[in-house]
Amino acid sequence: MKLEREYFLNHSPIDFVFAQNSKDFTVSEVPLYEFTGEGEHLVLQVRKRNLTTWEMINIISKEYNINSRDIGYAGLKDRNAMTIQYISLPKKYEENLKDFDEQNIKILSQTYHKNKIKIGHLKGNKFFVRLKKVTPTDATRIKSIVKQLKKSGIPNFFGYQRFGNEGDNFLIGKEILDGKSKIRDRNKKRLFVNAYQSYLFNNWLSQRIRVSRVIDSFKDEQLKEALKVAGLEFDDIEYLQKQEHPFKLFKGDVMLHYPFGRAFTSSEETIEEDIQRFSSRDISPSGLLPGKRAMRSTEDAEKIESGFVEDVKTQDGERRYAWVFPEEIEVKYRESDFWFELNFYLPKGSYATTMLEEIAGKSIR
Repeated sequence: MKLEREYFLNHSPIDFVFAQNSKDFTVSEVPLYEFTGEGEHLVLQVRKRNLTTWEMINIISKEYNINSRDIGYAGLKDRNAMTIQYISLPKKYEENLKDFDEQNIKILSQTYHKNKIKIGHLKGNKFFVRLKKVTPTDATRIKSIVKQLKKSGIPNFFGYQRFGNEGDNFLIGKEILDGKSKIRDRNKKRLFVNAYQSYLFNNWLSQRIRVSRVIDSFKDEQLKEALKVAGLEFDDIEYLQKQEHPFKLFKGDVMLHYPFGRAFTSSEETIEEDIQRFSSRDISPSGLLPGKRAMRSTEDAEKIESGFVEDVKTQDGERRYAWVFPEEIEVKYRESDFWFELNFYLPKGSYATTMLEEIAGKSIR
């Protein structure tokens, strides 16, 4: 079992240093909705350094006598970064925070809202990244690559953080599903099985990129033969060859409205329209995280997806965007320091490190 990662731009690798620390990596959460300024929940915008979200919550809970279960948050943020996010707590605790003073946590602003913030209540995140030891030649290359990513988007791989310090959490997840693991802690089991679901998704996405590259490389009968070598046979390849986007859509793909919305299946009748809507960023294809109640692809798309399906009965499955579109991209090269700085926005669930690896054309772990 090997975790795969295909780079769709296929350029020669670029060397740079990326250090995940509070000076060179900043994450700012973008909330899902505007807070009303009224209600029974106090909403705090907090900045933390060198702490996980859970570590921050535990500090606030213990130091200020607040039940940790009453503290709401939208997403977990990196420890090795400076991160800005929103948390909520019942208004009755407001007085407890009157003399708030923590070395690595700062309250930037506060307001009120009628509801508790819950997991997933964010649109996405804004990132600032500083790459070091970038030569002028590589800086020019990075600028060119960023332009391509801005135009085409990026594959939405799970980042290396998903797979643990040694990168092998998915192997433990597989052992759990096969009944070979003796781990009893439910949260740990869920973590490992999630890693295995992510492994299947990443390998499926790598295969789709490879197949898309084959479609761009061959025509007509040569394409049919090349696809057969990959173990795939399609009655209709004309619609595949017409697509200009580097990631090809297939009949039977489960599409998601972008950047959020309901799922539906592309079909013979809708594929031409769906191709155009994908190019317009109105919809995006999705990959499977196997599990209970997960929607499955059909027709041509199912021929590829079927090789990456596992019977995961212990957890719910879902669909995940296979392709996302970075926004608000800004770059700056500081030649005197050999620093290359990027600002960009990604929708929730997407990893900044995935985009950096696409730029590097190799792993940056």
